[in-house]
Amino acid sequence: MGVATEQPVGSDADPALRPRSAVGVGLAAGCAVLVLALPLLTTAMLGDWSYRTIQLEYPGARVALSTTVVQVGAQAGAVLSIGALVHLLFLQVGSARELAWLPERLELRMLQTTSLLWLGCATFLVLLRGLDGNGLSFADLSDPQAAIYLFEATEASAPWLINAGAALLVAAGAWYAHRWTGLLLPLFAALVGVLAPVVSGQVLVGPNHDIGSDAAAIQTVAAYPTLGAIAIAALRVGSGRLLAPAMLPRLLRLTVAGLVVMVTTEVPFILFTLAGSAPTASVTGWFLIVRAALLVSLVAVVGTGWWLGQGGLLRSRSLALLLATGLVLATAWSAVSVAMTRVPPPHYFVHSTIAEVYLGFDTPLPPTAWVLFTQWRANVLFASMAVLGVGLYLYGTWRLHRRGDRWPVGRTLAWVLGWLTVVLATSSGFGRYSGPDFGVHMIGHMALNMLAPGLLVLGGPLTLALRTSSGRGGAGMHQWLTWLLHWRGLRVLYNPLLVFIGFISSYYGLYFTPLFNDYMKYHWAHQLMNVHFLLIGYLYYGLVVGVDRTPRPLPHIAKLGYVLAAMPFHAFFGVILMTSKQIVAEEFYSYLDMPWADLARSQYVAGGVAWAGGEIPLMIIIVVLAVQWARQDSREGRRKDRQLDAGRDEELAAYNQMMRQLAERSAPRAAGTPGEDSP
Repeated sequence: MGVATEQPVGSDADPALRPRSAVGVGLAAGCAVLVLALPLLTTAMLGDWSYRTIQLEYPGARVALSTTVVQVGAQAGAVLSIGALVHLLFLQVGSARELAWLPERLELRMLQTTSLLWLGCATFLVLLRGLDGNGLSFADLSDPQAAIYLFEATEASAPWLINAGAALLVAAGAWYAHRWTGLLLPLFAALVGVLAPVVSGQVLVGPNHDIGSDAAAIQTVAAYPTLGAIAIAALRVGSGRLLAPAMLPRLLRLTVAGLVVMVTTEVPFILFTLAGSAPTASVTGWFLIVRAALLVSLVAVVGTGWWLGQGGLLRSRSLALLLATGLVLATAWSAVSVAMTRVPPPHYFVHSTIAEVYLGFDTPLPPTAWVLFTQWRANVLFASMAVLGVGLYLYGTWRLHRRGDRWPVGRTLAWVLGWLTVVLATSSGFGRYSGPDFGVHMIGHMALNMLAPGLLVLGGPLTLALRTSSGRGGAGMHQWLTWLLHWRGLRVLYNPLLVFIGFISSYYGLYFTPLFNDYMKYHWAHQLMNVHFLLIGYLYYGLVVGVDRTPRPLPHIAKLGYVLAAMPFHAFFGVILMTSKQIVAEEFYSYLDMPWADLARSQYVAGGVAWAGGEIPLMIIIVVLAVQWARQDSREGRRKDRQLDAGRDEELAAYNQMMRQLAERSAPRAAGTPGEDSP
């Protein structure tokens, strides 16, 4: 991509840039006013109406307006913090050695400032959301009984407690991290933190909320890095600091990919939110129209930048104008998104069955074999993960093939089959009935925890990524992956003892405690369980039969013992389920009250699935491990044969060298012995 622009300034402290800093200040101030105006106006105009319509007590204008202002501040701080993290981790240019350490530049200073803004607002929101969601005013805080009630009724404020914890971790990384790997965990925590209020908010209510929740979650993960990266780049250019030409292609690729995801997920989100009503029939509908128009405009701006960059026509003035426009559109989109949270959406008022309240859909038929294989319902999250995973993998194999390199077909087949297993377990009737039937749930659990990960690790995705990425031209994906594989945090994650404990405790800690009963009531918690099953299974099998080299590789004999040690735990777990008289998550299944349900029989089936479903995959893994062991011994034997044929046997050479050294040491002593004994 050619970019016609002036030579970028290497230092942020260049005095020549300071006169233009007023442009950045003015741009930031204008966006601050824009992002505050619409949510505040919405809250003030609606008054107590938005509370009364959903049977909530009105906490008063002071609490409502304060909550809105602080929520805007928390979202702005989060967007800018994540944008700064993306710039520091993935958009900087230079040699790998230079970028291993965090540079003292504008992005780091902005991260330090915005993370503190995010932390302060999110912490205050823990209190404000408790007041706002429970109809309490500031004056009520003086009443001890009201304070106790606020402490106990934490449902409204708990997501913001997670959000504040993420902000704290980001702030700690911003001020104390010295290497780029020190920001990896804060970036992950930031994405989890911004997800918490979204998945537990308005999208958790109404029919089809499983689709709406997944669409909103995916859009959130894409929106914060995309909008944040645009905002940081715009503020940098507005302060007079030019972007390096090599940075622009990375920024454009990121924004294009992010906007594609945002546009794609906006469609199911709109359909779920409107719930069949006309877009102009509600305040939320008008907000959705404006939000869609802003998103289309943002796509047009980024598309224009891409087109100009491809033609070598993107100059510094046009770049500054495009970034400023993009910042304004991104700010307006964020303002509309916050304002929407202050208005009850149409799907709140649609009649829902008990199954739709908990699951998002009905399951009137019993889970027969025909129903399980024919009654499909797309799990948007895992279907998207599968499409992305298979697509990127096939693209990598195509790149290898194009340059003449070979990639084993068996690895590609294992990777594709692994994701097909995930889709079957989550989007077929097995996924649909994993909520109302414990036996079907256990089949999905075994597929995600035992079968799919074993296939995925045989695909060797990291090895493929390292082979397809270039190690030249400064820091890029190859360098990031190399550093990541040597990161201390990854060594802790792949600690065999911790992985084993996590793999086994997933069963006992989840099903024999109240955790499973509570998690099944919420779609986000059910999805979190599935993600955990897949991830811990991937870590476990990655240590045993994975193609990718792990930070803590085990010898084959240890791998065999690792697998054998897990087998009794699955058997005990299955036996306990089959013989127990206490029904797992009985409260949840009683709430659903499915006419075809037989809880005792379902639990007995679940125990049998856990027993057989745990033993059979592990036996298959032992066979795979034996094959890998034999192949490695065969390769080692062939290598030694080649060395012997070439006269380069390292062990024999070392032995001969040792014997020569011993002979040289004893030769002078032997020569001097007769002289010492002679008279």
